[in-house]
Amino acid sequence: MESMDLEKWSHLALYQEKLPGNGVRCNLCPQNCTVREGKSGLCRTRVNKQGVLYSISYGNPCSIGVDPIEKKPLFHFFPGMKIFSLATDGCNFRCLNCQNSRISQSTPSLQAHYDLMPEELLQQALHQGTNSIAFTYTEPTVFYEYVYDTARLAHEKGLKTVSISNGFINEMPLLALCPYLDAANIDLKCFDDAVYFKLTGGRLQPVLDTLKTLKANGVWLEITNLLVPGYSDSPEMIQSMCDWLIENGFSETPLHFSRFFPAYKLAQLPPTNESALIGAKEIAEKAGMKYVYLGNIPGLHGENTYCPACKRLVVERNGYVVTRNLIHNASCPFCNEPIAGVWE
Repeated sequence: MESMDLEKWSHLALYQEKLPGNGVRCNLCPQNCTVREGKSGLCRTRVNKQGVLYSISYGNPCSIGVDPIEKKPLFHFFPGMKIFSLATDGCNFRCLNCQNSRISQSTPSLQAHYDLMPEELLQQALHQGTNSIAFTYTEPTVFYEYVYDTARLAHEKGLKTVSISNGFINEMPLLALCPYLDAANIDLKCFDDAVYFKLTGGRLQPVLDTLKTLKANGVWLEITNLLVPGYSDSPEMIQSMCDWLIENGFSETPLHFSRFFPAYKLAQLPPTNESALIGAKEIAEKAGMKYVYLGNIPGLHGENTYCPACKRLVVERNGYVVTRNLIHNASCPFCNEPIAGVWE
């Protein structure tokens, strides 16, 4: 890893709008930051230099690794696959419960990083024995140009691409990325706009719009909902979220309820109660969600996939490890019910 040279790593930012007096408005995400000369936007990755906005995330990830696809979590997208994963510093949210705050709430100019342009990134992925790339750990929206160029090149080379995101991105850049994106897991933080802002500094509606856009454009989608005690764990909020998902055609979209553990500015809270997770799963299934999972809580066997028709086990998981996969031709082997996903 090496230190940051701002001039070397500056890359012209997409989706910017010139303003009077050398100001720039960033139109990449719904924060729509107005950035003064010499300053950066809220994400800390897009800098105004002499009236032009530049990304300082391009080609300099702060974290790389190879993970099981189940860690993202994506349970209905090539189970058991290993995926090359990377992140840069920065985020367009300020989540009180952030578990990666050391890098998400920092800037590329302050962190050591890897020199890894898109072409070399693909070579690294292949060298590691993977044929897929995940933009993850922090928020991929804030290193959009790097994601876009890498994803487009990956598709040319036959590699799969995955985004693990908060979904807080404007429609135009998302539509441009969709043709080069195979799958996404969107973190739907809660289902109340005031709580969304308090918890993250963002808003609910743009995330709902992202879910619709991804689904409409054929990107395989899964959703994670972290149950934060006192913020997003009320049965009424979970019911409202599931009702919206059903009404908008997401009944076959896997929904992952995840256990909260104390972190960052919410270190004083207790972990999510086991009964709250079980209750959330019951609410979701009763509402009509076909594939509901429980994460971060071993012992409940909440990672297994069951056929929504005959209720038989079709994929067995132990944490991030697939121990048995019985799905055949994208269907249940017992009753031939189609199982939504990308299996082979």
